[in-house]
Amino acid sequence: MILSLVFFTFSFVFYILTTALYLGYWVFKKKWLGQTATAMAFVALMSTSMILISRAGESGHAPFSNLWESMMLFVWATNAGYLLMEYKHKFRSIGIVVMALESLAMLSALMLPYRFKSVEPLNPALQNKWHWMTDLLSTWGLEKYAIGWLDFHVFTTFIGYAGFAISFGLSILYLIKEKSEEKSQRSSLVESFPPARTLDELSYRAIAWGFPFLAVGIVSGAVWANYAWGTYWSWDPKETWSLITWFIYAAYLHARVTRGWRGKRAAYISIAGFLAVIFLYWGVSFVLPGLHAYAS
Repeated sequence: MILSLVFFTFSFVFYILTTALYLGYWVFKKKWLGQTATAMAFVALMSTSMILISRAGESGHAPFSNLWESMMLFVWATNAGYLLMEYKHKFRSIGIVVMALESLAMLSALMLPYRFKSVEPLNPALQNKWHWMTDLLSTWGLEKYAIGWLDFHVFTTFIGYAGFAISFGLSILYLIKEKSEEKSQRSSLVESFPPARTLDELSYRAIAWGFPFLAVGIVSGAVWANYAWGTYWSWDPKETWSLITWFIYAAYLHARVTRGWRGKRAAYISIAGFLAVIFLYWGVSFVLPGLHAYAS
């Protein structure tokens, strides 16, 4: 039995339970429910960490080489990013949206055919290691765990995706909260969310955090592409949509900083950006296969 898939089963249950606890906290406003939800989010994070660690041990390489593994990295990074935000800003009510996204991500991973989850040797194009790290780890007999440009590329890219996912959830909440404030409609459920202005600011911070990681991911991907295929850029569908996604978030930041765009316009761009991320990750993998076909 593949241990990482066992941890996945537990993690899937944990994320569903975490979502239910945040929902309970949102509806009933009980402090103990919020504290339990946060604790369960940490448990889910640790369980997701064990998926990645066990898969690395089973495969002998960083667990970022196929669709299922990278989805686990996305879930892990989004959870970690959310918990950092909750710790800093103390807004537990937004956990319902973020953890619902996490549960949907776990469900989509669950529905992948087994061949997408199996442990397989790396495609030759993916087998590159940083020599200095290989030499360092060889001292302890751990050279097989050295990483290369591919691992760095995937890790930084998915940290960026996590920031965009959190911003997407906050933008949805902003539109709900802003409409409530605009019409002076008081609802105990909507009132539990932070003020619209705060949601807008947190959404911006999540994008400002994720954008540099996406940029580094694109650059490191170009370096890896030159190593693997002999060219830095080939207008592969995945590369093209990565650039489109980068431009959407660059436009968001430019409009906010230089034009003062906030509120609804910023929220709509944030939502459009994450929809582009979804197509980049899922749509391109299945609809527009190219040099990145290994991802699926």
